[in-house]
Amino acid sequence: MTHEHEHILADGTVIKHSHTHTQTKAVLNRMSRIIGHMQAVKQMIKDGRDCSEVLIQLSAVDAAIRSVSRVILKDHMEHCIVDAIKTGDEESLENLNKAIDQIFK
Repeated sequence: MTHEHEHILADGTVIKHSHTHTQTKAVLNRMSRIIGHMQAVKQMIKDGRDCSEVLIQLSAVDAAIRSVSRVILKDHMEHCIVDAIKTGDEESLENLNKAIDQIFK
C-alpha cells in the first residue's frame, strides 16, 4: 500500500513523498485474527468461563498485538524513516520517537 503525504520543514520547505508499505496485507490479516480472538474472549466472559482461562487468552491477544506492532514499526523504519532521513524530514523522526515512547510506557 502506498501512503502519500507532505511535510513542511522548519525553514518552510515543503517535502512531498510517498512510501510503499510492504507489510500492509500481513498486518491486516493479523489484525483480523486479533479481532476474532478478542471476540472469542468476550464470549468466554459472557459464558462465565474460568478467569484463569480468560487471562491466558488475553495474554495471547496482548502478545499478538505486540507482534503486529513490531511488524508495523519495522516496515515504518524500512520505508518511511529511510525516506525521512534522506529528505531531512525531522517531523517524521520526532513522531517515531513519540510512538516508541508510547510503546514502551
